[in-house]
Amino acid sequence: MASDSGESNMDREMILADFQACTGIDNIAEAITLLELNNWDLVAAINGVIPQENGILQSDFTSEASQATMYGPPSHSEAADAAARSAGPPPSSSSSSSSPPSSSTSAFCPISPSTRHIVERQPRMINFRVEYRQRSVELVLEESRTVGEIKGILQTELGIPASKMHLKGWKSGDVSDTTVLRSLHLPKNNSLYVLTPDIAPTASTSKNSALQDSLNQNFLLVISHREAQRDYSLNFPGSKTIQEVKRNISDLTNIPVRHQQWEGWPASASDDSMTLALSGISYPCHHLSVCRRSSPANAQEPTEECTDVHMISDSEGDDFEDASEFGVDDSEMFGMGTTGCRKSPMMPENSENEADALLHFTAEFSSRYGETHPMFYIGSLEAASQEAFYGKARDRKLLAIYLHNDESVLSNVFCSQMMCADSIVSYLSQNFITWAWDVTKEANKARLLTMCTRHFGSVVTQTIRTYKTDQFPLLLIVMGKRTSNEVLNVIQGNTTVDELMMRLMGAMEIFTAQQQEDIKDEDEREAREMVKREQDEAYRLSLEADRKKREAQEREEAEQVRLEQMRKEQEEEKEAIRLSLEQTLPPEPDEESVEQISKLRIRTPSGEFLERRFLGSCQLQVLFDFVASKGFPFEGFKILTTFPRRNITQLDPGSTLLEAKLFPQETLFLEAKE
Repeated sequence: MASDSGESNMDREMILADFQACTGIDNIAEAITLLELNNWDLVAAINGVIPQENGILQSDFTSEASQATMYGPPSHSEAADAAARSAGPPPSSSSSSSSPPSSSTSAFCPISPSTRHIVERQPRMINFRVEYRQRSVELVLEESRTVGEIKGILQTELGIPASKMHLKGWKSGDVSDTTVLRSLHLPKNNSLYVLTPDIAPTASTSKNSALQDSLNQNFLLVISHREAQRDYSLNFPGSKTIQEVKRNISDLTNIPVRHQQWEGWPASASDDSMTLALSGISYPCHHLSVCRRSSPANAQEPTEECTDVHMISDSEGDDFEDASEFGVDDSEMFGMGTTGCRKSPMMPENSENEADALLHFTAEFSSRYGETHPMFYIGSLEAASQEAFYGKARDRKLLAIYLHNDESVLSNVFCSQMMCADSIVSYLSQNFITWAWDVTKEANKARLLTMCTRHFGSVVTQTIRTYKTDQFPLLLIVMGKRTSNEVLNVIQGNTTVDELMMRLMGAMEIFTAQQQEDIKDEDEREAREMVKREQDEAYRLSLEADRKKREAQEREEAEQVRLEQMRKEQEEEKEAIRLSLEQTLPPEPDEESVEQISKLRIRTPSGEFLERRFLGSCQLQVLFDFVASKGFPFEGFKILTTFPRRNITQLDPGSTLLEAKLFPQETLFLEAKE
């Protein structure tokens, strides 16, 4: 028994070595797990890892392994690695912590003699689409190539040193330059992106192509009609002019274009003939407000005031350039030490309504840094959390909480260069619900901490407290979970666009994995609920059908009872009439009577005969009553003579039998009236 066990262990060691060489899986524990899932069937395990499009292995492969063969001639390093592995100690599941063998062994596959019939396969080609800022590069590589070789090709295509390149988008997380593509088990088509935190972005993108893209885009304009207190959400193509938008609003609000007063258009939108794509509005959504222009007398004074403010702003901008040229102190350059003109606060202190405070924040942010910025959620933090976390799984998003502090020297730079960067704005708009708050004032900061404690717990609140003023602004990335909300990342103000984008994408990868699980659970739950609804509906329809059937049966039975009752009543009525007529008939005269007697013989429709003697002086009505008393009423039957054929019922009922020539005897027959 001991020798059999030793031989079995040796067989598995050789199968493990063959499997690692064929698949390029360096992690011994992972390789053993895959083999155990396939009951140590080498071919089944290889076919489970290597897609069938690369070449199909024969299914009758056995686990008996001995000397190695290969798909192609090995290199010196490959041969050395194979020799070192075969000469080294046998691998086992407990050796997973040891150093993995060289990835170069994935270039050939040592197999036992019984597997010589494995068909040689063509090298598998993998497609890559690599995005870098505004550029895209398409690559097709063999799976035997390494990540470093991809960077080398991108260095030639993009002109970026490979050492400064961060290649992101791998399903398995970050990988090293020496990683072989085969070991990543990649699908046929892949999308990657390049980040270069150490390289500042350039303005090399063609403006013409960007403008063309903008003309083809659809812009969502959320237009607030202040007098009516109503919002219009309208979609316009980028080729639409501002004048056309104003005409459409005139149709909706009944405010002529010449009387419209707008707020929210960027300063670049100075000409109504300008298209939306060239106007500088935010994409994909831009907020505007419109009202009816007041009279010139009322508007004159505010207009002059606005003109003065605008002129002061222009002079401040010139002074800023001069100050930067002559080396003025940083605090003055960023507007922190000026006393002659202080900025209005981003958010009023002690605002009762969070929505009003955020409207003020958005308006002030736009006035400072332009209209191109993330679309801030207007509403409470609780409402933003509901919007992000508690919809259908497919519609959920991450929550980005932007915390602004005017006393930080980083605020202006972070807002103007990071938060207003087109790539950041677009990515936040598509994947995040962005909510903002200003913590410059202590009252507003205390209110924020109270809200965070209520929604995210004391840990988040304490985390925000630990950051100093010069570390602001902060961007908190929050993900909703089944039981609680989790802060994935806290991004400080001292960052770059590439680093910010990289951290946002990292958070999205975590969120996407969780979202897929939630979608699966939700689909399964909806499927169960659908089955239950279908069963309930089928049961309801069955009950309805039974009820209708029962009601129809009851109606039919009731109708039968009614008809039977009517029939009985009719029969009783007929019987009563018959008895009444029978009682009113005169007595039948004797044959020996001295009076003239008429003997009548009447044949019924059934063939029976009715016989009776009547006085010759009796009226025909007595004959009719006699026939009716026998169940043949005057209304339904007629009395006929045989020859010649006469209809006695058409004669005068008051005439006598003698007058009707029914004397001394006559045979009559009854016939139903038509």
